[in-house]
Amino acid sequence: MKLAILSRNSRLYSTRRLVEAARARGHSVRVLDPLRCYMRIARDGFAMHYKGKPLTGYDAVIPRIGTSISRYGNAVLHQFELMGCHTPNPSAAIVRARDKLRCHQLLAAEGIDMPATVFGDNPDDTSDLLSMLGPAPHVIKLNEGAQGSGVMLTEKLSSSSSVVEALRGLHATFLVQEYVAESQGRDLRCLVVGDRVVASMQRQAPEGDFRANLHRGGSGSPGEPTADELALAVRAARVLGLGVAGVDLVHSARGPLVLEVNASPGLEGVEAVSGTDIAGAIIDHVHAGAGERPRLGRRPRI
Repeated sequence: MKLAILSRNSRLYSTRRLVEAARARGHSVRVLDPLRCYMRIARDGFAMHYKGKPLTGYDAVIPRIGTSISRYGNAVLHQFELMGCHTPNPSAAIVRARDKLRCHQLLAAEGIDMPATVFGDNPDDTSDLLSMLGPAPHVIKLNEGAQGSGVMLTEKLSSSSSVVEALRGLHATFLVQEYVAESQGRDLRCLVVGDRVVASMQRQAPEGDFRANLHRGGSGSPGEPTADELALAVRAARVLGLGVAGVDLVHSARGPLVLEVNASPGLEGVEAVSGTDIAGAIIDHVHAGAGERPRLGRRPRI
């Protein structure tokens, strides 16, 4: 299999592990900076060049696209799709996952439980908007934030109103969610590959914080997901159309809730804690799918 990995930095742990796993299985692999890819789009076909040379003959592409370059990175990924390449995470699925509002709408429409969420635009409606959610504390999130950035906890209704008004003044897009106190700063990261969870990790927020992200001081330990949690994680990824995803779950009084679905999950923490070769599982999944990819020139349904 001739494989491309879209990543701005080949030295990043996740990118490096995918390269190692691909080469260990005898595949040809190249890391491409998506910002150095440029495209020709015409009725007679699609073409792409990289640093002055054409990109041809790739069987599959794995996107490792950071949120800061989502728009251009997804355009490059979509161009690969239009050129007949298989990808575990199509560009349309990544767009759905990274728009938190749309993501929550899609999950809720399929009956997947999550923290209650409200969203509005007009400043005159702030009080009624928050009343739809219930009493504080509230969690306020930027719509396209990632890795715990742009997430705030407000413990009073007046604080929630102030933060909402400040964000509107900055023309930021955000949503407000109920705070699941029962989670006690813990969540469960499930790494979904295909139709199964290949590894999981229990994360605990540091003292004084409610975000359990490892790079923000959180700690990780081996996860022990229940059958219901495993099924919920796989179902959430499938609803969004993702073949590889990090699904974050929290425990609540009404059962497990989907907190977030990450379309480009980091591998370092989960591999270290679980001892699982997640990169190898991803490569095997991509290889299996590449054998069923459409012929070159056939346009995938968007």
